[in-house]
Amino acid sequence: MRNRHAVLSVVAIVAIAAQSTAPARDDKPGPLTVASQGSFFVGGEVKPAPPSAAAGPNAPAGDITVNQMYVQYQVPVNAERHAPVVMVHGCCLSSKTWETTPDGRMGWNEYFVRKGRAVYLADQVSRARSGFDASIISAVKAGKSPPSALPNIIAASHQVAWTVFRFGPSYPKAFEDGQFPVEAANELYKQMIPDLNALLPNPNPTWTNMAALAKQLKGAVLMGHSESGFFPQQAALIDPNGIRGLISIEMPCADMTASQVSALARIPTLVMFGDHLGDVPPGIVNWKTTYEGCNEHVKKVKAAGGDIEMMLLPSMGIRGNSHMLMQDKNNLQLADLILAWLDKHVDK
Repeated sequence: MRNRHAVLSVVAIVAIAAQSTAPARDDKPGPLTVASQGSFFVGGEVKPAPPSAAAGPNAPAGDITVNQMYVQYQVPVNAERHAPVVMVHGCCLSSKTWETTPDGRMGWNEYFVRKGRAVYLADQVSRARSGFDASIISAVKAGKSPPSALPNIIAASHQVAWTVFRFGPSYPKAFEDGQFPVEAANELYKQMIPDLNALLPNPNPTWTNMAALAKQLKGAVLMGHSESGFFPQQAALIDPNGIRGLISIEMPCADMTASQVSALARIPTLVMFGDHLGDVPPGIVNWKTTYEGCNEHVKKVKAAGGDIEMMLLPSMGIRGNSHMLMQDKNNLQLADLILAWLDKHVDK
């Protein structure tokens, strides 16, 4: 059930960002008017509480809820004219990804709302406000499971993030035409949190929850980035009802069977990649290979009759974009490309 706070009358919210790295701005957009805003959870399942060494052997049995997905939302006035957009973050991050940029500029969340679209920001299951299932950790602590049962927890360092996110060819050197505001990189590092996806069952509950959310909203566009970039497609394969569009930003594409490709071809899809794909060491991610794999996926869906588009930004004359497109200096220009695609392919 939704635990939401809906504003009964239209309210004006003036957002003021107070960050040490935020520059003074003269292009203030004015009050942000919304019809409602709030938060709720999607999904979740009940299981026995894990054993706890701290609780003691005589602690009463109980239950916990796990695999739920936290969602916060803003709905502008007259939002029914457009399909709402669900934004899901990538590895080692949270839905903060879509909010105010590290250097204090407007993020995609606010910009999409100002453009008349309801926006739903989700924290992946096992991340941030969605919480995580600590059962195996508690079991190891209590001696019920061996240490080898502990999951691998990913925590990206500043140096790894620099090249994987393609801020520059090596840390701390930046690309001359780079669009990411590297002077505010420390603010991005504050957003990075441990990735606990190794704790999750298969299939990933985030996929199921995204599909359920789209149906709950009576039609929505699912947008994923990086680790979650292909999550919209995975959600559509679980339940396409309610999914009106798929937007995948800078992600590895999974191999699909012919029947899966045929199923995905029924939903309008946009794929977007930035610049310098072959200009960083092919370590954790080989971006050139990743792009080529996704381009092949696009071709397969197109051959199956799908309405799918690949936006490779440098081929469009847009240079210097990093992996963090939604935080780059030209982030609103890129948002306009997505909004124009939505107008043409989803809300037509």
